[in-house]
Amino acid sequence: MYLKKPILAALILTGTTMLANAQHTSKDSVNNLNEVVVNENRLKLPFSSQNRNIWIIDKEKIKSLPVRSVAELLSFVSGVDVRQRGPAGTQADISMDGGTFDETLVLLNGVKVSDPQTGHNMMNLPINMDDIDHIEVLRGSASRIYGINAITGAINIITRSPEKTGAAVNVFTGSSFKKDESNGETFANYGLRLSGDLVLDKSSHMLSASQEASNGYRYNTAFNNQKLYYQGRLNLSESDQLDVNAGYIHNNFGANAFYSAPGDKEAEETVKTALAAVAYTRNINPNWTIAPRISYRYNIDDYLYIKQTPDKFHNHHETGVLDLELNNTIETSIGTFGLGLEYRTENITSTNLGKRDRSNSGIFAEYKFEPLKGLLVNAGTYVNYNSDYGWQAFPGLDAGYNFYGNWKVFMNLGTGQRLPTYTDLYYKGPTNIGNADLVSEKSRYAEGGLKYQDSRITFNASYFNRKITNFIDWVKAVQTDPWQPRNFSDVTTKGFTISGDYFLRFGENTTVNSLRLGASYTNLDPSYKTTLADAAFSRYALESLRNQLSLSANAEAFNLLSLTLTSRYNERISYKSYQVLDARLAARLKRSQIYLDAANLLDVQYIESGAVPMPGTWLTLGFRTRI
Repeated sequence: MYLKKPILAALILTGTTMLANAQHTSKDSVNNLNEVVVNENRLKLPFSSQNRNIWIIDKEKIKSLPVRSVAELLSFVSGVDVRQRGPAGTQADISMDGGTFDETLVLLNGVKVSDPQTGHNMMNLPINMDDIDHIEVLRGSASRIYGINAITGAINIITRSPEKTGAAVNVFTGSSFKKDESNGETFANYGLRLSGDLVLDKSSHMLSASQEASNGYRYNTAFNNQKLYYQGRLNLSESDQLDVNAGYIHNNFGANAFYSAPGDKEAEETVKTALAAVAYTRNINPNWTIAPRISYRYNIDDYLYIKQTPDKFHNHHETGVLDLELNNTIETSIGTFGLGLEYRTENITSTNLGKRDRSNSGIFAEYKFEPLKGLLVNAGTYVNYNSDYGWQAFPGLDAGYNFYGNWKVFMNLGTGQRLPTYTDLYYKGPTNIGNADLVSEKSRYAEGGLKYQDSRITFNASYFNRKITNFIDWVKAVQTDPWQPRNFSDVTTKGFTISGDYFLRFGENTTVNSLRLGASYTNLDPSYKTTLADAAFSRYALESLRNQLSLSANAEAFNLLSLTLTSRYNERISYKSYQVLDARLAARLKRSQIYLDAANLLDVQYIESGAVPMPGTWLTLGFRTRI
């Protein structure tokens, strides 16, 4: 610990010296949130016209925040609960508004990346931070929009579109300056991200690759991952467009206490994910657009309970998910209709879970109309047939009324369904046993709120009530029993959120050029109606957040320096509360930037998931440039 302050001072001094020699470049314009089109598959609306509780993390905020992964980035969104088991998104679960980690749907450019084996693999994404344009976070049950597993909300990550031909490099390294007692090595990490853009008359292409590694932050938490991602767009004609996305990630990490503490001290996991999608968009006429898409996700999850003896409790899972979609948007004099078809197959071959498969067929129907000036209504339903759970229907409705300039009052009603994962159903292990008799979870959701938006301010205040029936949780009767998933209870969650973002530009000739402030607060009040008398202990029901406060401030000065300060306060039902402070200091040098990140400035000891302590203070020095 005595080394930390001198080294910190040296790093700051080095960064300051670099800043003093930096040269000015013009700043990119700030994303206008009101012009961002939310990328739903059928009825697309700009952010300013949305009737639901949607929050956008725009590209300027992404650039300024002191984070290294998508999971860390999402921790600044109100209502989103990020439960990491390691830094830089090594392994992270994402949940929303008191739900569990498999009740929120994650999408990449509209393609679902949910994993039927386990929700623990959902954030194993082939993209890095530099590939992202913005992220759309939709809160509330959203099956009528996205289908199954959007029971508490959906997160759609939108990658950037190349604007001009060029290349970019981002390299960084960091450390906690603490030592691993088992070998005397100082904990540290490094990363290298490369990307290239090619923009032609009728097509654009983006290719990125990255390598990130660390020897960990405590015993057996080292990680090493590589990512490769391609995105291409071909304009076949004025009315025809072809989009191709493909990516691969290889992620290996020590999993000390990740899933079965304390027995898994020597655990190791390797997760490899390949994802590809081809979409074709054709404007049949000015009023009718048709968009078929095919996507495939292949995942290998290889888990060693004791890496020194790989034959003991070695689980190897291979899953494949094929998704076929056909979406239509039809403009008429009485409103806009969205019609969609979906067919999805999920299969797994596993040493533990066996060989399984299931399929899901769905029909989407949506209708958007404006019965009165300023009143916009969206209604629809999703009807699906699952080979294991039969026929289901999930209707939804949202409405918003603009009044007094930029103010809007809104409400939405939604329903959703979550299917049990193969791990829930069939897992066999020393501390966890699956349950093949599980039925699917279902939700009903109601929300109302108030919004305000202009070029400087985005504000949202809302209250919601959600009930999940047949809630699945891993439970046991006595402490020595193994965990087993059961349809444990009915969960009713009430909550309210207040969030806002303020941006002010002072001009190029002032000392302070711009200021951006963000704040959000969420309060959750869950209640449980237990349907099982023999479930004394629960794994996930008591881990949800009760209070969450997020603050951020970014200032740019001298047309050169940028300083970001963030604060995250979380209070869980079963854990003590904690507050984490982070910071980023950056400077521009023509087409380049030097940045210094300080994570967990106060060296707080805290837990986000299970029995996994998160890292203390970690400093990262980085350099990025564009050619």
